[in-house]
Formats: sequence, structure tokens, C-alpha cells
Amino acid sequence: MELIIGIVIGLVILMLLVVAHEFGHFIMARRNGVKVNEFGIGFPPRLAAWVKKDGKWQKIPRGEWGKKRDSLIFSINWLPIGGFCSMDGESDADTRKGTFGAASFKAKTKILFGGVVMNWLVAFVLLTIVSFVGMPQFLDHQFYLGQDAKKVSNGVTISHVEEGSPAAEAGFAVDDRVLKVGDQTVEFASDVTSYGDAWAGKEATYTVERNGEEKTLSAKLNPSDAKYVLGVGMASQTFIRSTWSAPIVGLGTTIQLTGETFRGLGEMVWNLCSGVVRQFSPNDEVREAGRSDIGQVGDSVSGPVGIIGVIFPAFASTGFSNLAFLAALISVSLACMNILPIPALDGGRWLLIAIYRLRRKKLTKETEERVVSRAFMVLMALIVLITILDIVRLF
Repeated sequence: MELIIGIVIGLVILMLLVVAHEFGHFIMARRNGVKVNEFGIGFPPRLAAWVKKDGKWQKIPRGEWGKKRDSLIFSINWLPIGGFCSMDGESDADTRKGTFGAASFKAKTKILFGGVVMNWLVAFVLLTIVSFVGMPQFLDHQFYLGQDAKKVSNGVTISHVEEGSPAAEAGFAVDDRVLKVGDQTVEFASDVTSYGDAWAGKEATYTVERNGEEKTLSAKLNPSDAKYVLGVGMASQTFIRSTWSAPIVGLGTTIQLTGETFRGLGEMVWNLCSGVVRQFSPNDEVREAGRSDIGQVGDSVSGPVGIIGVIFPAFASTGFSNLAFLAALISVSLACMNILPIPALDGGRWLLIAIYRLRRKKLTKETEERVVSRAFMVLMALIVLITILDIVRLF
């Protein structure tokens, strides 16, 4: 049941993030005088549609869906995998008034990067809220303001008990929540570790919660030079709460995640290129190192199946802060991906238009469609490959 709930939550969040991206295009198009034919949530087949007429929204009868209209159409569609903003004359060569092609280069820039800015804005808002509630600490040097930050924990839970260890002898069990060590209240895993180090070789007492009941356990700890003192694995997560600095932390974390995303993309490209080059080496060790680099690329990339089928179900049960942080991270990733100079993406389309402007040559509709369609096919092939890897990992 948790898996199904996680998948549903993942689908909804991914759809909303893509819709927010398309809404950024929509706002910039309208502000710059470009006509939007249809703004849709989800992808066809169509479920319902409305048209704005005389300042009022009117539902379009199913029999009239194919009729061309001069007013904006808002639609809800059956496939919950994103959304779209259909502008009039999306080719750069279109010269009709009110089309994307007839807009100035400055206006085109605003429209193409409107979705990217919207994804960054969504991340900022989410991270500001999460910072106020409690920002999960995922990065070693995660941004926050020390004078307004309070570190809290979601508690310490036993995740593993070593067989034959002092913990096993004392009766520790997986999923026990450690409440106290001696008379000291436990908040972080380091509290349990420090107590164990201080009482190494001695009798120590621990208070745990199990199935809603408190239990006091006594353990004769191993000496400090032993392999382990208590013999447990612990699960604990640190959260950083901010008050007045929450918007600053939200902005700082958005910038930090953007930098980490680009750094990760750079490492992925480097590993892929170096891995492929090393395959041509006559040295077996070099080729093996190359295969390892390529393997790291596969492990670090996840597509829709992995995100919805694995990542979201894992995060859905860990609380609002973790789930909202994940949504913000994906929103930042969407912004970073769309800014890349790949013709099928926003950054690539802008670069293609800019190159022809600099060359003072006309970008014909045929040339634009050919370049974008070929890049789109390569992108789809990569998505299919990543999806296959996701399915293999899933099962």
C-alpha cells in the first residue's frame, strides 16, 4: 500500500512541477504579446476543456473540441505526466503578428527561460517552507545561518543488532527507539555513541521505546579497543530549523542545489567520456576502470520509473520535510536540465536562435524542425535506456 501511495504522490508532484514550468512559459508569452492557443494539465487524450469568451470561462462541448478558436483554451487531459503551453507560431521563422516567431529576440529569451525561472522559484518557495519547518541535512556543508539555526533530530532508531554483541545480550531489537542513555535524553545518534565510549567496559543502561512501551535495558559494554562497544546500527536524521532567516536559507539552498546539480552533471559527462575512451586501451586494468566509470554513470542517473517507482515511495513515508525537499531538488534539476544547450530543450532552442541571429541568417522552419527533432530522438533514446536501467534496478 505504501508503494502505491508513494507512486501516486510521485506522479502528482512531477506533474505539478512540469505544469509550473509550462506556466512560466505561459506567463512570459502573455506578457510579451504572444498568443497562447492552449494551456493543458496532463497530456492528451483530452478529458475536459474550457475557452475564455467575453471574460468568462465556458466549457467546450466534446463535439466542438476539434474546432479552431481564437481565444485561450484551458484543458485537463488523461495522461498525468506533465503539461503543455501551446503558443501560436512556435517556429522562429513565423512572422505573423502575435506569434512566437514574430516576437523580438529579448521576448523569445524571456519566454524560453520562463519555465526555468519558474522551477527555481518553486524550489525557493518549497525550501523556504521546509527551512521553517525543519530542513533535512543532506549535504556536508549545507547552507544555513548559524545565529538563527536550531538542529533537531527525528530521534534515534536501532536499525541493526550485531549477533553476540552486548546489545544482543541486553535485548535490543531492530526498530527500538532510544530515549535515554543513563539519565541523559537522546536526540542524536552521537549521544548514544558518546555515552558508549564513556562507559566502555562497564555496565550501562539504556531506555528504549518498543511498540509504545518504555523498557530499560542493561548492557555490559565491550572495552574501547574492541571491534564495537555496544554493537548496534542506528538510524537518525538531523533537521535544521530557521525562523527569520528561512527565506535566506531557501534562496541559499536553491543556489547550492543548483551548483551541486551542475557539478553532478559535469562528473557524469566526464565519467562517461573517460569510460568510453578507456575501452580502447590495450591494458586490461584501464579497460576495467573505464567500465567502472560507465557503471557509475548508470548508477547516478534515474528516469521517470526510478523517480516514481523507487525514490518517491522511499521518501513518502519519511515525512513532509523530506518529501518537500525532494520535490524542490527535482524542480532545481528540471531547471538545470532545461537550461542545457540541447536543441530539444529550452536552452538549446535559445542557442539555436541566437546562433542564427549572430550569423545574420534566417532560421527556416524546416531547419529548426530538423535540428530539434533529431535532438529529441536522441533524448528519447536516452530516456528509454535510463528507463530500462530503472526497471532492472526496480526488480
